[in-house]
Amino acid sequence: MEESARELDTGSEAGGDDALVGNVSKLTVTPPGYTGAPRKGHLVFDACFESGNLGRVDYISEFEFDLFIRPDTCNPRFRVWFNFTVEHVRETQ
Repeated sequence: MEESARELDTGSEAGGDDALVGNVSKLTVTPPGYTGAPRKGHLVFDACFESGNLGRVDYISEFEFDLFIRPDTCNPRFRVWFNFTVEHVRETQ
């Protein structure tokens, strides 16, 4: 199941990034207002696997994304590692 960043509510008013509950699963991140089919350079983030911990991705620019890492399972105060995949990267990106 593919999701699109433009369809997700990325507001952080309800608990900030501590409210991140699950991992992103094949999340295609496109520029704001883009309505066409995803192209090369529209990154696909995935953390839906054992030890994955990417909770949210915000598009900033073609070359910049804000990544929100979920807290460690046994200690929610720490985020000492990250594990996710990125696909559809252009060579110049």
